[in-house]
Amino acid sequence: MDETNPWQALRAHTAARIALGRRGVSVPTKAQLAFQLAHAQARDAVYLALDGEGLARVLAAQGQDCVQLHSAAATRADYLQRPDLGRRLDEGSRARLATAATGVDLALVAADGLSALAVQRHAAPFLAALRERLALETWTLSSLHIVAQGRVAVGDEVGELLQARAVLVLIGERPGLTSPDSLGLYLTWAPAVGLLDERRNCISNVRPEGLAYAQAAYRLHYLLSQAFSRQLSGVALKDETVEEGAALAGARNFLLE
Repeated sequence: MDETNPWQALRAHTAARIALGRRGVSVPTKAQLAFQLAHAQARDAVYLALDGEGLARVLAAQGQDCVQLHSAAATRADYLQRPDLGRRLDEGSRARLATAATGVDLALVAADGLSALAVQRHAAPFLAALRERLALETWTLSSLHIVAQGRVAVGDEVGELLQARAVLVLIGERPGLTSPDSLGLYLTWAPAVGLLDERRNCISNVRPEGLAYAQAAYRLHYLLSQAFSRQLSGVALKDETVEEGAALAGARNFLLE
């Protein structure tokens, strides 16, 4: 890397496509091929099917029970063209939850969303970090409900059927050209069908290259505690956490150096 070039120095701090250089009026071949690869990976992430049984086996080794469910979107094409179907469970899934134990503090849901890859890679390690956070407290958690072809709001129906006080949805976020496997976390107090997005708190970009599992669990723990204390979530509940081990007074901004 040319350390005398300030653009090259900035590249060390971001995965964004900056300082690519040029060949005549075009970008270099290497940069163009890298862009095409990232675009293909993002498209693949959208259409990749979630291996729910495989995820359940990984989680079973950690002591986590799982329940396989499906949204009202029968196919991936239905899911992409009819967002409303991805927000509700199919009849078989509703019937299955009708006989489940109810009254938990937190219902757990994992949905493929727009990146099954994110859930496949990051759901298990994140939940391990979260359980470590909650181990010394008295939270009651449901089994993990793995919803195929699910969107964020499908968690509201799961939480309502389980009569949960709150619901946490782990979902694959819309892929970007540098992040085809970004996991999002959505927390909703008093889940019920028909709630709007302003009732949810979101923690995004959970993955080793983004927000680390332990940091995400730390932030979620704070939001959970506040939600249960104040009995609300969404725009009325702000994330006021400070990163563990870091003092605000000592924070550095490389852009100002």
